[in-house]
Order: sequence, then C-alpha cells, then structure tokens
Amino acid sequence: LLRRMRAVVLLALAAATSAASVGGPAILPLAGARMSIPSKAASMRAMSLRGGSADPFEVTAKPTAPIEGQKPGTSGLRKKTRTFMGENYLANFVQAAFDSLTEVKAPVKGGTLVVSGDGRFYNKEAIQIIAKIAVAEGVSRLWIGKDGLLSTPAASAVIRSREGGFKAFGAFILSASHNPGGIDEDFGIKYNCENGGPAPEKVTELIFEKTKTISEIRSCDAFPDIDISTVGSTKITHGDKTVTVEVFDSTEDHIEVLKTCFDFEAIKKLFDREDFSMCYDSMSGVQGPYAKKVFCEMLGAPASSLMNCEPKEDFGGPDSPSHGHADPNLANARELCDRMGVAKDGSPTGAANTPVFGAAADGDADRNMILGSGFFVSPSDSLAVLVDNCEEIPYFQGKKGIGAIFGGKGGLKGCARSMPTSMALDRVCEAKKIPFFETPTGWKFFGNLMDTPKYTPFVCGEESFGTGSNHVREKDGMWAVLAWLQILAAKNSDPSKPLVTPGDIVRDFWSVYGRNYYARYDYEGVDLDSAKKMMSRMAEMAGKWPADSFGDYTLKLADMFEYNDPIDGSVSKNQGIRFLFTDGSRIVFRVSGTGVVGATVRLYLEKYESKDGDLNQHPLEVVKKLGELAVDLANLKEFTGRDAPSLVT
Repeated sequence: LLRRMRAVVLLALAAATSAASVGGPAILPLAGARMSIPSKAASMRAMSLRGGSADPFEVTAKPTAPIEGQKPGTSGLRKKTRTFMGENYLANFVQAAFDSLTEVKAPVKGGTLVVSGDGRFYNKEAIQIIAKIAVAEGVSRLWIGKDGLLSTPAASAVIRSREGGFKAFGAFILSASHNPGGIDEDFGIKYNCENGGPAPEKVTELIFEKTKTISEIRSCDAFPDIDISTVGSTKITHGDKTVTVEVFDSTEDHIEVLKTCFDFEAIKKLFDREDFSMCYDSMSGVQGPYAKKVFCEMLGAPASSLMNCEPKEDFGGPDSPSHGHADPNLANARELCDRMGVAKDGSPTGAANTPVFGAAADGDADRNMILGSGFFVSPSDSLAVLVDNCEEIPYFQGKKGIGAIFGGKGGLKGCARSMPTSMALDRVCEAKKIPFFETPTGWKFFGNLMDTPKYTPFVCGEESFGTGSNHVREKDGMWAVLAWLQILAAKNSDPSKPLVTPGDIVRDFWSVYGRNYYARYDYEGVDLDSAKKMMSRMAEMAGKWPADSFGDYTLKLADMFEYNDPIDGSVSKNQGIRFLFTDGSRIVFRVSGTGVVGATVRLYLEKYESKDGDLNQHPLEVVKKLGELAVDLANLKEFTGRDAPSLVT
C-alpha cells in the first residue's frame, strides 16, 4: 500500500511540474489516485506545484472602478447574465464582499469557503473567478459541489454540518433562485455567513458601500482552474503554502441532515401502498440529483415519478413547458400541474389517473409547491398545515436518534412568517400557544430567531413558496416536501383504511381554523422611481385616510411595516404598506427585491372566512373586490401605467 501511495504522489508531482512549466496549469484528476477516507468514500487527488515558473499564489492587484447598481436585494445581487459576464462585474462584487468580511473580522485567512450554485449558465466560470480571488485573500480550503452544484439549502447544510459542522466561515451561492436561466436571462450571487444563513442587512449594506469605492481586485491568476467534474481532494502547494480544493457529492451533507428530521422508513411504507402515487418536478434545476437520491434510491419511487431531473444551464429554455422559468407556481410548473389535474387558476381540471401527491422545486431548490390530485395547496396554507401537524414530524418530537441532533425536546418552540404571508399561521400558533413572529420578506430575517435556543425547533415560511426549519438557515424545498410526506405517512399508517390525501388534510384544517382566501398580483418591470413614489404616497397617508375610503371594509390599521428584531434590536424600516381591516382582511403592497429589470410591485390580498362560512369558493373571485379597492387606494394605474397585473397567483 505504501509503495502504491508513493507512486501516486510521484505521478502527481510529475504532472504538476509538467503543467506548471507550460503556464496556466489545470487541476486534473489522476487516474487510479484513489484512497478511502474513514468518514466519506471519496477519491483523492494530490498535486504539488513545487516546480515550474508559475507561482499559483502570486497575488495580482488589478485596477478597477466602481460599477453602478451592485446593491444586493432580498436574496443577493441579481442581474442579467450578460451583465455579470461584463468586465470585472462579478469580480468587483466578490472583492467588495471579501473586503467587508475582513472589516467585520470574519476568519477568512486560513479558512474554508464554500462555492457552488444552481448550475445556471455562467455558474462554472464564476466558480473559477471566485476561487482565484478567495486564494488571494488567504482562504486555505475550498469546498465545491460536484459539477459546481449545490442547492441553496444544501449549501447551508454544508456550512452547518460537513466534517462535524461550522468548519466553513461562509459560502458564495451562485443563483438567481426562481428566475429564468441562460445567457440572455438571469444570474445571481449571494453570501451566506458562518451560521449557514444569508448575510444580514448590516453585511449586505457594507458590501454595497464597498462596491461604490472599490479600486482594485486582488486575484491569484496563476492558481489552476479547478476540475469540478470529479469528486476528490487536491492539494496545491508552492513553497510553504498549501491550498486544498475538495469537490464532493453535492447531495451527501443535505441528505444526512434530512435524515435527522424525518422517519424515512415510515415514509417508505407510504410509498409501498398500492393506492399511493406521486410526481416530483425538479424543473431542470439543481434539485434533480437530490430527487433521484431521496425519492428513488431511499424511498423506492419509480423513476417515472420524477420529471425534469437533469440540471440544465437554461432550465430547459424557452421551448420547455416552463419556458426556462424554474419557478414552482401554477403558471410555470405547467407540466406537473397538467399531470396533477390542476388548472392555471388552481381549480381542478377533471383529468383522470392523476397521482395522489405532487410537488415541484425551483432552480436552486429552496422553494416548493405542493399539490394533491386536482388540488392546489397554497404556500400560506401549507405552512400553517405543517405547524398544525408538527407532532407527526420526528424533528419536532425530540425522539432519540431521529430529531435529537438538530431538533428539540418538548415540541415546536417558535414560528414566523413574512409579513405578506397569510395569517393562517397566526391562528394555529394562537391555538397551540406557540411563540409567533411576523418579519419582513427575506429569509435572513428569520436567522436570529432560529439561532436562539429558546425558539428551537423552529418553523418559518413565506407566501412565495418558501418553507423551512432551523435544521438549516435557508428555506428548504426538499424539507417541506418530506414534511408533507411524513404527515401523509402518519395519517395513512393503516393500509386497510382509505387513503388520506393532501386535499383531505387541508379541508380538515379549514374546518377547524377557517380559511384565509389569498392571492398575489405581480406588476413586473415597473419604473422603480414611480413605484417608490406610489409607496411614499401611501405611507404619507397613514392616519389620514378618510373613513369612507374603504367601501364595505372598516379600517383597523394602515402603516408602513417596520420590524424590530427581538434578538439583536436591529430595526428594518420601509418593509411594505399594510391595510388591516376589522374582519381579518388585509391589503399589502411591497416592491420586490428579486427582479433584475425595473421593479416588481406586489399586491397581496387576503380575506378571512370563518369555519362556519363558505370554505369552497375560488380564491381569485373572493378577493376580486378587495383587489379593486387596493388598486384605487394606491392610484396604481396612475403611477405605473398598468391596467392589469403581469401575473396572478
């Protein structure tokens, strides 16, 4: 064995010297250079650049200038892909991020950094750029998912659990989430901190300030390009300095964490029932490898139950059923919805032979959509139903072995929703006496609550198809789907009884708590200044609205939502306009931070119907009158020039 290992090292040294002598060396796997690691089965690749003319760690300071508009939005910086491909655009932002991390004393030098993304166009090239800058900043180890792929929740899991957890100081996640992919579509980048969650506002604001004054980019241009297609570990050594690059199976860490949350054996028994069937759509995003591993290999689902599970740089492109827009909603996930018998407005189509359960993920797999046969589960209802049935999920039971590592004893300890999300969750938390919080939109606002022991285990969610828990610090589409399957498994443990479906569970929920009819109108590509003026006018009118402004509704409160973080005392202002009415109805306006062109004005409409009322109406019809009132209150047509929304969900 020692002789074989020595031969491998000699081959590596020879290959490294040869590569370095011709300039621009590339990290390439060495055939047969494999050895086992006790904790993980992985190939090992050794490369030592001790000879040759190129110093892979020589830092080049390249002059640059600020580029306008690099302010991170709700989930990082998102622009058109060609914009990111422009000279220094990505490098400027990454350098500004490292300068900010140095200022806040993050352990960058000698530290471990995660770099991966959802596989959209320019993902692979961006990884190489970031790696060279990271090495120049003193990073000593890079963790990269195979083929440069990591779902956003998996990236969080890597930070929090790989090699025992919290070995990495952070991650650059390359994704524009649910936005379209391709050279003429969208690209994005965000930084996640040492807790695995999105950088807080104080960090993203600092990064933005650095982008406005940046003058140089520091990069190790001779550092070899990384072969991200092969699992293994490579050491690059020159003089007394070494940097390790580890490429690993992108699914392994996330799945290990999910095993601590759920009873997979119980879920497998559900899959074994002859009357149960499912369909899962990865929408050609990053979730494909995870779906194959979880549903097929672990739970025994046939491959035919999966759709679009090969990651593509353009998420299938304009000719696909989703038109390359990997956003799991009724408008874009049409292939799944048609198979499940659900129309674009959420109503049943009457299609025959539909699966019992359906679900979809977005491009980076942090979002989810849940469907039953001919039944759409709204994201707000999904969140509330999961909390109402939390005792069926091992993670919230604190059982030995399952849920004991990341979960907690004594049940669920805290819940939160984003402000625009429907108030269905509020009613469950009130009934179950679970501490409840209302935060601004953006997963980063849940971070402090999830990091507070007295509120863990914790569940949180957003109306935009995002649900998760404190097992990671991102919303987690796979977690939400498995939570639903765990509840279905618990309610269908006796195979001699009729199958309980997602629709049955939701209707039972309404019979106890009533129904929050809900819809969202999106006005996309609106002039940003006009949108700001519209919002400012409504904010100025708070407390001044004439009593007869609201038709049949009686106003309880109108304000600009402001969040006071109960953990660190930070204040987040200007988080959306709220109109709250005495009958439990709401109107909410917000300017979204996830678009790349212009602004998206989002109008959220909610009308409450008690458990004794009519619970089987169509949501869009129920909130239609409320929507007309909202448009008038905002003078929306006057400010935006729009007669109708771009998208209704």
